Amino acid sequence: MRVLLIEDDPMIGQGLVTALSAAGMSVDWVRDGVQAEAALRDEGYAIVLLDLGLPRADGFEVLKAGRREGIDTPVLIITARDHIDDRVAGLDLGADDYLVKPFETRELLARMRALIRRRAGQATPSLAAGALELNTDTHEMSCGKVMGVLPTREYALMYALLERPGRILSRAQIEERIYGWGEEVESNAVDVLIHSIRRKFGKGVILNVRGAGWMVPKS
Repeated sequence: MRVLLIEDDPMIGQGLVTALSAAGMSVDWVRDGVQAEAALRDEGYAIVLLDLGLPRADGFEVLKAGRREGIDTPVLIITARDHIDDRVAGLDLGADDYLVKPFETRELLARMRALIRRRAGQATPSLAAGALELNTDTHEMSCGKVMGVLPTREYALMYALLERPGRILSRAQIEERIYGWGEEVESNAVDVLIHSIRRKFGKGVILNVRGAGWMVPKS
């Protein structure tokens, strides 16, 4: 999944990029409010992590502008502001959750998973299609009697395909979902990932639609 991180502190930002990438997420990081308002218009994000104390435009301004434009991507505020008035203001402006710094990475990840599940209408931490099931907490995938924990990129690819079984994703769409800004992507990177997944779980796990892309069958 793609995450938009809006954070001006370089140490905190780099730490979050590292932690989120290790959890199988593709992270785009912006460091001021004006850049944030532009990045929010990209509809490809699963969730936004928003700091409040930003240069050029306050986090509240960014949030207010985004919601006014009809952007409905889940927003989790991450900030050192712990006053109740700030919490209420953030939630009233359209934030989906509010987390005060410092926080444990595992709590942040749990809150992110909960918000993403809520948006997708899921009650449990898994995506499924037919005999295929992906646990979004443990990154374990099962297909019939075959089970295994997916490496970061393979997990990100399967997450993208399993969000909407039956939907075809092109090579460009898959690359956009599993790689962040500025990452160098080999021309055959997606093919290598798909080959690895098929080798473990069977060729029928991911179907190729000639000239269009790949999909996970609905059943």
